[in-house]
Amino acid sequence: MDVSAAPQIIEHLSHAVNFTPFDAKWVPMSAKFAVVGCFPKGSGALQVHELDGAALKVVAQRELPEGLKCATFGATSYEARQLATGDYAGKLSVWDLERLEAGAAPVFQVKGHNSIINAIDGIGGLNVGSGAPEIVTGSRDGCVKVWDIRQRDPVASLEPAPGQTARDCWSVSFGNSFNDSERMVVCGYDNGDIKLLCLKTNKLLWETNVQNGVVGLQFDRKDIPLNKLVVTSLESKFRVYDMRTLHEPDNSYAHLVEQAHKSTVWLARHLPQNRDVWMTTGGNGTLNLYKYTYPAQRWLTDPESGAKRGVMGSCQLLNSRKFSDQPIVSLDWHTDKAGLFVATALDQTLKIGITTKLNSV
Repeated sequence: MDVSAAPQIIEHLSHAVNFTPFDAKWVPMSAKFAVVGCFPKGSGALQVHELDGAALKVVAQRELPEGLKCATFGATSYEARQLATGDYAGKLSVWDLERLEAGAAPVFQVKGHNSIINAIDGIGGLNVGSGAPEIVTGSRDGCVKVWDIRQRDPVASLEPAPGQTARDCWSVSFGNSFNDSERMVVCGYDNGDIKLLCLKTNKLLWETNVQNGVVGLQFDRKDIPLNKLVVTSLESKFRVYDMRTLHEPDNSYAHLVEQAHKSTVWLARHLPQNRDVWMTTGGNGTLNLYKYTYPAQRWLTDPESGAKRGVMGSCQLLNSRKFSDQPIVSLDWHTDKAGLFVATALDQTLKIGITTKLNSV
């Protein structure tokens, strides 16, 4: 692979912390980011760091009774900038980052699940997506729940049927929120199941199985009609689905499969400024940058059935860089500074990176 003219993935700084950081998100319109994790004794860590040249400084922090696993700003306004978190006890909490002193109550808190909340996502805030701001959570108890924090009960729930074995939900993501009535949630499970739920009709629209646990899911954009979905999994694989054309009658989508990282592909995060570019993070501590190229025609007519069949494009590896000796389990792009990202690794470090030449791909 000739990378001389390709985007370069550069480590700006690495910062050690005294807890395991599981997720980090940029605070909107700022040089700060929030990081959540778990101390060795099992308590939760919530810190706000500010990027100050070649260093990081902690500007706010809070230790909580239970470890925190995931976080999102997706359901908050630019003005409020409230962080939603999921913890090991199954609690969904929303925090005012200006009030993290000991004893200050969260803006909202509910015991949403019977076990750890593995994944969380938000929509309708930060000028992304239409309709009411909502939060979706996925848990080890097998349930996926959608929340509007103006009420205590979930507005939608996807749960195991009576007598059915509960599968551990590892990943959730919103999409298709392009007007005030349309919205979907995609869920990934430890047994390889993927389920697509339409919140408008409260119906399961599509499901499949990819044979390996689904660690991460993300649509290329949340606020447009379904376009592409990247699914990351165990066994060094990720899949790209073209979601524009549903195949009848087998209820499937065209997709491609790529090998990556030689270990678990923890997640994929699309560049906010270009939905056809994304970064994947690996269990071997590497970051891979990819670009998708569309085919000349996105669908063809099946000569036998007369139905439309989706046509996949191609996926190109632009560059790869080793950032850690341990898995990199989260990554978040800055929405205002193209190429700037924060990532967390299981060696208890926070990584600030810069990706160059993204305007040329």
